[in-house]
Amino acid sequence: MPHVVTRSCCADASCTFACPVNCIHPTPDEPDFGTAEMLYIDPVSCVDCGACVRACPVGAIVPHTKLGEHELPFLEINAAFHNPPRSYPPQAPVPAVVDIRSRAETLRVAVVGAGPAAMYAADELLKQADVEVSVLDRLPTPYGLVRAGVAPDHPDTRSVTRVFGQVEAQRGFSYHLGVEVGSDLGIDEVLAHHHAVIVATGASRDRSLGIPGEDLPGSETATDVVAWYNGHPDHAHRDIDLSADRAVVVGNGNVALDVARILATDPERLAGTDIADPALDRLRASRVREVVVLGRRGPAQAAFTVPELVSLVSRDDIDVVVDDPGGLAMPDDADLVTRQKIEALRAVPAPRGEGRRRVVLRFCASPVALEGDGRVERLQVVRNRLEPTPDGGVRAVADGEPEPLETSLVLRSVGYRSIPVAGVPFDEQRAVVPNLEGRVLDGPDGGHVRGLYAAGWIKRGPSGFIGTNKSCSLETVNHLLEDFLGGRLPAPTGSARAFDRLVTERFPDAIDLAGWRRIERAERENGAAAGRVARRFTDRADLRVAAAAPRRQRRSLIR
Repeated sequence: MPHVVTRSCCADASCTFACPVNCIHPTPDEPDFGTAEMLYIDPVSCVDCGACVRACPVGAIVPHTKLGEHELPFLEINAAFHNPPRSYPPQAPVPAVVDIRSRAETLRVAVVGAGPAAMYAADELLKQADVEVSVLDRLPTPYGLVRAGVAPDHPDTRSVTRVFGQVEAQRGFSYHLGVEVGSDLGIDEVLAHHHAVIVATGASRDRSLGIPGEDLPGSETATDVVAWYNGHPDHAHRDIDLSADRAVVVGNGNVALDVARILATDPERLAGTDIADPALDRLRASRVREVVVLGRRGPAQAAFTVPELVSLVSRDDIDVVVDDPGGLAMPDDADLVTRQKIEALRAVPAPRGEGRRRVVLRFCASPVALEGDGRVERLQVVRNRLEPTPDGGVRAVADGEPEPLETSLVLRSVGYRSIPVAGVPFDEQRAVVPNLEGRVLDGPDGGHVRGLYAAGWIKRGPSGFIGTNKSCSLETVNHLLEDFLGGRLPAPTGSARAFDRLVTERFPDAIDLAGWRRIERAERENGAAAGRVARRFTDRADLRVAAAAPRRQRRSLIR
């Protein structure tokens, strides 16, 4: 097999369009693209040309001769998708993009949010001539969950920021960072200075468990912990209690595995990464030796992906223990991904010795209450049995009495919700902006709100991966361009210069593209001085100073 897609696949499909023999699937036009856990190279039709390697933004494609030992399972994972063989056209169809050159007018678009969906939308817009894109975000740094959500021991996944850097370098691009739209700056004011506004603010709020004791100190969200170790300025100095030998994560998606892996990792293994200094210091003093990951249903229904599971079980410094009352039975109707998950779990090696850090994957278990005298001391957990549902799925039903699990830290990771932006229609039940293929609607059954669009998780809900936002954003941008070409967008009443003045008046500390580049450069320089990839600024004040400071001052900001 000449080339193999590995764990860090972002699924943005750049490789599928670069491949001259259409051997990488699923492609964006195929029905399983939106649900696939990664992309897969057909070992039979691959001609070993290397075009996919050059196109991949995260370095996920590797010649089979250069796979590391921990990457070897991806040989079989890639091949299994194409077995039995499937028939494909000679070339993957390249998505059509609306051409607006016939309009002799500069199109101005504001994008609210600066995560992957926002950056991909800006990229698609700036491929046109005479387009200006202003990207606004409430944080003083861009990239959303790529910066604040990807684990520091997965730098390959973060390398997609190289693509975002190329977007920033395009003519017509600008930043207004540290600017919260919907509070001091209304969405109507933004729209008055642009032809259109794309809302791409993601899904930043965790769902609750709805059980007694959830508000006790020591009950946290997994995403807050992720933000903590990634230096998010709202979370970097949180007091995360790591004083007990056990932590519990409720939920078993990729974020849950990330948090469990980081808490179980020897801190010195993280010392060369860009993990936030306060988190690294706390992890060095941590007493946590076991992280229990609870899933209310069985392994076949687990939310984590095969690549992230393989990444965890291949670690030689962490023991993985599988606790499944069903004995890892393979369902009769198991699809490819389910088979791969269960086979990977069956292949988990036995614990390698006393005193080693370990992650326990406990299936068919639900939390029913958190207890403690003033803070979390234990979690009551009940075993579940699985019962079939009329739609062919299974549901978890409590089976027996709750049992205590001693811990001082419980992290919930059971899903995410978008939060509304003032002035933008919002569906509270689905926690998305009501839209039709990206065109924002005035309520679930309303008409299109002129000039208003959505992309990313706030458009479709928290699904997919980093690269999934590329095709999502392209769909939205194409509709926006169609509306501009058809004269259906309101003309701005204020100029671009007037908008800059308005933002500066409301947000004197707003950071522009030059300021962001100074921050980025300073973090790398400070990291290099300490033998690390980067050292992140974790305070807004330091970020503002770094954005404005000359070189010598920037190097002295992190001590």
